[in-house]
This record gives sequence, structure tokens and C-alpha cells, in this order.
Amino acid sequence: MRFIIVFILLIGFFSVSAQKITLSGRVTDKATGEALSFASVVIKGKPIGTIANANGEFDFHFPSEYRNDIIVVSMLGYENFEAPVWSMSSGTIALNKSVTMLDEVVVTDTVTKGGEIFRIALSKIEQNFPMEPFLMDGFYRDIKKVSGTTIALLEAAVKIFDENYAKPRNPSKLREHVKLVEVRKSLGYENKFAAYFDQKNLLEDLLLHNTIRYHHEIAEEVFENMQREEDSHYNDREIFVVSYEKDFKLKVFIDKEDYAVIHIDFEIEYTGDNLDSRKDVVNTYIGYKKKIDFRKYSGKMYLNYITVVTHEKWNDITTKALKFDTELVQHLLINQVYTNTAERIRSTEKMRNYGLQYQDYPYNKEFWASYNVIKETALDRQVIRDLEKDAPLEEQFEN
Repeated sequence: MRFIIVFILLIGFFSVSAQKITLSGRVTDKATGEALSFASVVIKGKPIGTIANANGEFDFHFPSEYRNDIIVVSMLGYENFEAPVWSMSSGTIALNKSVTMLDEVVVTDTVTKGGEIFRIALSKIEQNFPMEPFLMDGFYRDIKKVSGTTIALLEAAVKIFDENYAKPRNPSKLREHVKLVEVRKSLGYENKFAAYFDQKNLLEDLLLHNTIRYHHEIAEEVFENMQREEDSHYNDREIFVVSYEKDFKLKVFIDKEDYAVIHIDFEIEYTGDNLDSRKDVVNTYIGYKKKIDFRKYSGKMYLNYITVVTHEKWNDITTKALKFDTELVQHLLINQVYTNTAERIRSTEKMRNYGLQYQDYPYNKEFWASYNVIKETALDRQVIRDLEKDAPLEEQFEN
């Protein structure tokens, strides 16, 4: 199998706007024609990058000083694509998909059980992840939907400071210091259904779900029942793939050389007669899906992105009939990493622990024009159509 990375360059690709170059493109699988979601697009050896959206599309804004550097596109299970920035006028690039047979490697591996591999990876967190202060530029987005219709959108540009990946005493207390740089949001927070979504700081909640950062405890039963799947490749390195599928689904991708955790997929479902209640309805179902991805820079693994989708069903408290469902979609993309930084986020600069929708910032249209975000998909354009029933989205941001 091969995949095609189709790069559609903006008009005047090498024209510089505010000393930045913009590269736009799409990542698809050649054999199936399907998009390769969340492929990483970075400048080789530099702390800057972005990811493709669910349709494999991206817009990558980066300083013009990198025009002679190398663009790298990475995807789990595929060989890297690399090319100089200045050569990116080519329309199509085809690469081989990596293939590794599990039976060929089991004979020589000293560790073969999935649980043992995962246990070693967790024991090496402080070796593979940063133990010196670092700062990250990030993009946060959350979308709130009711029965398939979007009612609210919030996006934020943030700076995130962290001391290290040492195990915290309290894994439920946020260790990172977060500064909101820019925030823009729609008007939907006045919608009557907004009350059915958590009003807490959702970005803080998302960061606390970083299993590796907070060293979340793993039950012994999980280690004992993890399976080893076919090995894979990422960034030209061989990868262990281990999974667990009993009361929840967990899949972990681990570097075979240093046991660094590269990627985690997690899914769980809860059902019950009354998981939560609001007014005349009760919550009878919660579905939760999480992806955490890390990228290596200067020998350490740094957060690349987190995505979480939470789906809930609300039933009539008396008849038990389904009244409506809600869906919260959250993304955090890390655009740039600053290692061993002396810069700190002061307590007066930190975001507050209440909902971001209440932390008002003036809308800066010029800033957002060249900030790396997760590019909107066709589905996102439906989101925009839903939101613009009240007013154009730009107008909502300004208001």
C-alpha cells in the first residue's frame, strides 16, 4: 500500500506575510483514497508543527527563515515523507506503507507480552519525557452539539508552561500553568441546552486526561490481559503495538528502542438508569473516546495533540424515552515547543479555573489569520452553518 500526500500550495507560496510562509495540503491513502487523519506536519529538527484534520487537510504557517529546511510528514504505519520546503511545488508524493510481521520479531525479542512492554514504557516516563522546564504554544477548540446540531464553538490560543513530567502527588490537580493568549467564541452559550454541558474549565480538564503526564494508575488486571499486536513503524523507527479490550478499549504505540510512549487510543462506555440528572431528564449513557499523541524533539517526547469526544444520552425522567443527546468535541494541538526555558507564566497571567467562555478577550482577526489551527473540514463547515443561523461567525467573535 502507498499513500499520497497531495500538497495544494497557496497562490504565491513563497510570498511572505508577516514573515510567515503558508503551506496547504491533504494526506490520503493511495489504495483506498481515504484521508489519513491527524498526520503530523513539521519542520525537521525544529520545534514547530501542525496536524492534519479528519479529512487529512492542513494549513501550516511557519517562519520564512525555514524556507531552506525540510518538511516532514509522519503517520503511524507509514514511512516518512521528507522534502525541502522550497521544492514543495510537486503535486503528488507517493510512499510505501510500512509492513512488519509480528512472527518475525517475536523470536529475537526478550520482551514479548503486551503487558510487560507497557509496564516498561510507564517505568521509563521520566527518561523519555522532559524533566526540565518547558513552554508550549497551543491551539484549543471545543464544539458543543445537541442531537447533531452545533450550538457553540470556542477556540483559544494558549501558552502552557510545565516544570517536568515527574509524578505529581495529586493527579487531579493541574500542574501546568496556562495563559490564554487569544479567545474567540460563538454566541451559543446563551442556548438553553448549554446547561447540559460541564461549565468547568474544559481545557484544564483535557490536560488532566494526559495519562502519561499525570502517571495515571493502571490496574494489574490490565497488564495481565494486554495483547501484543503486529509491530508498526513511525518516524522510521519500529514500534510495539499493545492493546486491551475488556471493560474498555486501550491501544498503545511504544518505541521499540527506548520504550517511549508515542500514541494512546482509549475508549469507554458507561450505562445506567441515572448517571446524572438535569431538570426533567436523566443521563443514561456516556461514551468517551480519547487520543493522545507525542512527538520527539531534542531527544525527549513532547505532547503533539490530545482529542476527546464525549457523547451523552438524556432521557425523560418519567417515561425513560430518549429526549436528546449531547456531544462535546475537544482538541488541543501543540504548535511549538520551547525547551529548557527560563520563561515562566506568572500567577497573575494564569487562566482562571472557571469556563473559558466566561474569560472574555477582544477578538483579534489578524492574529488568527496566521495562527496554526486544526483546519476546518466539510463537517466543520456544517458546524459553521449551524452557528451562523444567528449571525455570521466573524460577527459573533467580535461580539
